[in-house]
Amino acid sequence: MRHLKAHRKLGRTSEHRHSMLRNLATSLINSREERIVTTLPKAKELRPFVERAITLSRRARTFSDEGSAAQALHLRRQAAGFFHAGNMTVSETTGKRGQLRPERTAGVAALKRLFNDLGERYKDRPGGYTRILKLGYREGDRAELAIIELVDNPREVEAAEAAKKRKAAASKKRKSSKGKEAKEEAAESKAEDSES
Repeated sequence: MRHLKAHRKLGRTSEHRHSMLRNLATSLINSREERIVTTLPKAKELRPFVERAITLSRRARTFSDEGSAAQALHLRRQAAGFFHAGNMTVSETTGKRGQLRPERTAGVAALKRLFNDLGERYKDRPGGYTRILKLGYREGDRAELAIIELVDNPREVEAAEAAKKRKAAASKKRKSSKGKEAKEEAAESKAEDSES
């Protein structure tokens, strides 16, 4: 029986799997199009991982009483665990031959974007911040590919506004063409009345 074994192992050790999910989450949050292409099992594992982080940023937006800054900071530190954002207490000189480790700027940038932009965008949305679209199979190994993207991204909003504009222009054009037809019919009926 598979009791309490809820997630896919993805053929990796737990450390490797957690690190991979952190890298995928960082890539998704930082990407310009707010979408990444990966395999379907990875996308399905990434979805709850990212949505938990977005929920933390959303909850940080709701505080308005005393001590809210401390609570928001606590949520930000919890969310830092979802990214390679310098949240590990590791000595700075544990790299090769005592070299300094480079800063994890991508994770820090993802954390900033998560709490500045995405928390505000999803403040009224109770969940479902991501969407998975199947792409088909990869040519080399026939792995099933998928796109995982954030919903309500600027590209979608622009497309919806453009569709509204097209629809309004089409309805306005139909009204004006109906008006022209009515005028032409009225002119024809006047001409017929004057002839008889």
